[in-house]
Amino acid sequence: MLKKLKKDYLIRSYECDKNGELRLITLMNIFQDIADNHIADMGLGLDFCREQGLAWVGTNYHIHIDRLPKFHEKITVQTWPSAEKKLGKIRDFIVADSCGENIITASSQWILIDFHKKRPLVSREGLPAYQVIPERALQTDFPKIADVSRVDCRMEFNVRFDDIDFNKHVNNAVYPLWAAEAVGADFRTAHTPEEIEVAFEKECRLGEKVIVETERNGQISLHRICSLNDGRELARVKIAWKM
Repeated sequence: MLKKLKKDYLIRSYECDKNGELRLITLMNIFQDIADNHIADMGLGLDFCREQGLAWVGTNYHIHIDRLPKFHEKITVQTWPSAEKKLGKIRDFIVADSCGENIITASSQWILIDFHKKRPLVSREGLPAYQVIPERALQTDFPKIADVSRVDCRMEFNVRFDDIDFNKHVNNAVYPLWAAEAVGADFRTAHTPEEIEVAFEKECRLGEKVIVETERNGQISLHRICSLNDGRELARVKIAWKM
């Protein structure tokens, strides 16, 4: 019977920002780490996918943050597949502090694609049975993120070698990092993210240059991330900030 996977993490100094709080990119990497472990236990992990010419591709994240853990803090992370749609698979996460209080809840949506055909896998024949635990850490249907209607600032980034993952494109964890950088250092120093929504659209590869166009309305920032190579939209991000 499928069970939730639970794993402890100790927050190290190099995983923290200037305020001593867990970096967003590290939080995303923790989600990917525990998800990779769990999906491997389910028989659909990286080794299986490589043998079958398959790949898991993330389409959405929705994260609610009561607070970010700090340097030397021990956290416990849980994950489980919480729902299955026709193509998308929903995976949820809970981050708890050492007292057992939930400090972060998140939900993500993934599709399993045929790596060579670059399209979602339709047939389930030959695949291990996929089970879910019908509990949601965060109630969300991944609503459409509004487009930027007014560009308050622009910031460009070069895609680095270390931004690329096993699937040969920019890792999902990098997009929220780009968006959070684009609000400006002064705003970022005075604020912390409370809610993050990410919708991934297109792959981005090594050597490309991206531009993040940002609209900021009070404590809400909207971000459109596009490739400067050909103009295609790569992702949209929405962040709610708090003091």
